[in-house]
Amino acid sequence: MARLVVVVVAALFAFGSVTAWSQPASVEPSHPLRATDTSSPRATLTTFLSAVDEVYRDFSREGRSFESEAERRALAARILRCLDLSEVPESVDVGVGRETAACLKEVLDRIELAPEDSWPDAEQVDQEGLTKWAVSDTEIVIQRVKEGPREGEFLFSPETVDRAADFYELVKNLPYKERQYVTPGLYQLYLSEPGWLLPRSLIQGLPSWAHVRLLGQAIWQWCGLILTIGVSLALMVAIYYFGRWRTSHLRPNWLRYLVMLVSPLTAMLVPLGALYFLEQHVRISGTVLLVISYLSWLIFLLTLMVVLLGAGNYLAALIIATPWIKPHGLDSQWVRLVCRVGSILAAIIVFLEGGQQFGIPLTTLVASAGVCGLAVALAAQDTLKNVFGSIMVTLDKPFQVGDRIVAKGYDGIVEEIGLRSTKLRLLTGHQVSIPNDDMARCDIENVSRRPHIRGVAKIQIPSDTPTAKVKRAVQIVRDALHEHEGMKEAYPPRVFLRDVNESSTGIVLFYWYHPANYWEFLAFTEQLNIQVMGQFEAERIPFASPALTVHLPENERTEIDMRSER
Repeated sequence: MARLVVVVVAALFAFGSVTAWSQPASVEPSHPLRATDTSSPRATLTTFLSAVDEVYRDFSREGRSFESEAERRALAARILRCLDLSEVPESVDVGVGRETAACLKEVLDRIELAPEDSWPDAEQVDQEGLTKWAVSDTEIVIQRVKEGPREGEFLFSPETVDRAADFYELVKNLPYKERQYVTPGLYQLYLSEPGWLLPRSLIQGLPSWAHVRLLGQAIWQWCGLILTIGVSLALMVAIYYFGRWRTSHLRPNWLRYLVMLVSPLTAMLVPLGALYFLEQHVRISGTVLLVISYLSWLIFLLTLMVVLLGAGNYLAALIIATPWIKPHGLDSQWVRLVCRVGSILAAIIVFLEGGQQFGIPLTTLVASAGVCGLAVALAAQDTLKNVFGSIMVTLDKPFQVGDRIVAKGYDGIVEEIGLRSTKLRLLTGHQVSIPNDDMARCDIENVSRRPHIRGVAKIQIPSDTPTAKVKRAVQIVRDALHEHEGMKEAYPPRVFLRDVNESSTGIVLFYWYHPANYWEFLAFTEQLNIQVMGQFEAERIPFASPALTVHLPENERTEIDMRSER
């Protein structure tokens, strides 16, 4: 992943290739796909010496240029394949490998080497079962790789890679030997030679004080480092504020969300672009390069995790802004949920992958993530219940945003279906939040999904009303409801004389109003009541008065009767 991102960064900044030391190649420019021979100590050492010599001669002749970069990448990759960098973090393996190669070549050029025909070849390795060989009785060891994708190859051992700089410090004052493939001043050339973006003549024309080395870097390199960091920070801030400024002016919504998503992604690539420029063109090396590389990758990975966590919301908004998604429908909530969960999973993957870039074993990262996940799960059981409850609500779809529902005794409009809770705006104007775990288990009455509103009324007239007027009263109500507003043929109104008792006679009526618009239903009901009341008044049909019944004990009723007789 790291190398792929570096390639993207290099393309964005038009700096050419990702690295001058990381692509497959061979010594022969005409045959760049030739495999690197590491079948024996002799093959590995011969390949290493000849490839470094080829790169050195190109540097000494013309310096680095854009045209020669591809050929030099091929040779550089050939050199790196001779080193066992398995114990070096992937985020810095290229820089470490380049400096190790320069140090080893300086050491080999200053010590006596045994004749080449005495170096073990593939036949001798097979006969003697050789697994390790030291160069001319030194601590520089070429050994067989025991496991992994390069199993069986002979490479400079991880210990040799780790101590290459120390070996160079011990022999740097010794004279060079007179033999083939000697590269005088290679390490200094490696430290001071600029990349193809910086002309060699410009660097060489700087005052002598600019080439004085301070803490392993030339002063001009320190200046380039400070300038690059300053420009990178300014560029990141500019991209961030440009994205925020433009989003407030952009229309339509999908374009605004797209800019909000792309701006932070562009800004987080700036540290890798700066790292590439410092490593490949300013040629920062040593501990400074390691620190800058670690910090750049750390900033990139942390920023990427934050961007991924926030990108879920932006991506969901971008999808919901499309015409085929209803902004207030349950599908939009499902999109938000999937995008949020996806962004969290992506951040976890970046965490695991990023840890490997810094040399942390995957098993350690997975164990750490598992322990943290278990702790979070135990501490947030209710939250997880609500998350799964929101998934059940989303899948079952008992309601959507904008619906009026009755749940757990609350009657209101659904305003939001979140990961933890569902928010209702009650008819009183208050807002209530109900945990999704409860919403997934409780009975929910969805008022908004009713196809119609049923009206039920009871008209009471006095019990001593003549039968003819009772029949007329029933007919008046039936006529008022005949083919009434909002009626469908499948739901005709019903009017019946149902209750006959000593105090009143009751007429019951049922009607169904379509569509289920409550305010229009009330307006129709008001019109119906006024019409019935007017016709009852014209026909002199009275309404029954409320009856008052008082229940008294038997002795009190007897006393009242006696007083009445008096």
